[in-house]
Amino acid sequence: MASSMGFIDSSVTAIALPAIRASLGGTLAQAQWVSGAYLLTLSALILVGGATSDRFGVVRVFAGGIVAFVASSVICMIAQSMAQMNVARAVQGVGAAFMVPGSMTLIARAYPREERGAALGFWAAAVTATTAFGPVLGGVLLTIGGAEIWRLVFALNLPLGIGALGLLWRYAVPDAGRPGTRIDWLGAGLATLALGLMAEGMTTEGHSLALLAGAVLAAAAFLWREAVTPAPMIRLAMFRSRGFALINAATLLLYIGVTGVMFYLPMTALSVWGVSAFQVTAAFLPVSVIITLLSAWAGRLADRIGPGPLMAAGALLVALGYAGLAWAGLAWAGLASAAPGGRFFSHIVPFMGLVGLGMALVVAPLTSAVMGYATESQQGAASGINNAVARVSGLIAVALMGRVARWSYGPVSATMPGFGLPGTGPGHVAAVSAAFGHIAGLAALLALASALTAAWIGRRADQDEYLDQCE
Repeated sequence: MASSMGFIDSSVTAIALPAIRASLGGTLAQAQWVSGAYLLTLSALILVGGATSDRFGVVRVFAGGIVAFVASSVICMIAQSMAQMNVARAVQGVGAAFMVPGSMTLIARAYPREERGAALGFWAAAVTATTAFGPVLGGVLLTIGGAEIWRLVFALNLPLGIGALGLLWRYAVPDAGRPGTRIDWLGAGLATLALGLMAEGMTTEGHSLALLAGAVLAAAAFLWREAVTPAPMIRLAMFRSRGFALINAATLLLYIGVTGVMFYLPMTALSVWGVSAFQVTAAFLPVSVIITLLSAWAGRLADRIGPGPLMAAGALLVALGYAGLAWAGLAWAGLASAAPGGRFFSHIVPFMGLVGLGMALVVAPLTSAVMGYATESQQGAASGINNAVARVSGLIAVALMGRVARWSYGPVSATMPGFGLPGTGPGHVAAVSAAFGHIAGLAALLALASALTAAWIGRRADQDEYLDQCE
């Protein structure tokens, strides 16, 4: 419940963002930071979240993350400006950073290794399905409510958070952790600086090269710190396992594309395609349903044949689905004399169903593989690393795809208000549609690269051999 609360908040803004932007005002760059601020702190601190769980105990840290998340959700609910919203979203990311690794660790400790794939598959199904369900929820609320109904999305975190705390108190067995273990707060600061400079460099139009250069220097300092500190956030030695390194590379590539499309598809459909918020939910519903139905089965299959083949096949299906979306966007750019809303269900929803099928083959094997390449004492660190990679990919996606959108859209003028803003002029419709086509095309290429990377991941026997060497 708590993990779903964290992930659904990262996705629900995709469809609620136009309403938030209209209500609070702001530019496209400020709108990007509604998601970017959350992903920045989540990405940078999720590694500290895993280490802190090991130090102070999983249950205690998990509960603290829920409290921080719910409290910041209240601030988001009552925000009166984009600045207030983005600060609150950053605090939400901090809370989520301490929730997500703990959930995976609790599951991994509760099941023997031969049953862990199915258990983590169920967890992955629930989390990924609710992430995809976020836009569905946002679409329903925005359709039945008024301009300020988006605030209710954040209010829903209150009962969810209270329920999660109740279940945690009732069923979780507290653990003492490992007192005396040091936490790399300096490394967390360097990671936050590097990711923040990178995101701002990709988002801003001015001084981007200087910001990106600063990001590279901060990243180099972070890696040096991790190599020399006795209590690193990232145990770089874990990447000596080819399988573990490839899993995280495949995760990075795939989730850049997935997050980019999830963030910019609703913005495109709502602004120029003549589609309502409720209708946009139809594009995300197949993803949620298919992942929910198939992920547990995929987790059990990964236990038998290994994660690599399933992840490769799934990422390839995602690439095909996004290639179809790219075709639709570019085709509509050439037929912009009328909004293509009438063709939304025939041109978008089937391809999103293909994406859902592909992700169903990826999420559970990916989660199982990450924990499979970690010894019992490394599971908190392993889950933290992979979750950090997934969140970093989201941060990169929002910033990078936004730059692609601005480049493809072209100059803003009286008749060309800018990407993501409503308008019916043929030039504006064509420019927004073409920009989304380029975003989806880039996502397809990244998913294809992820499929090729996943094809090199070893079988289950390779995991067991690696763990035997560690022991």
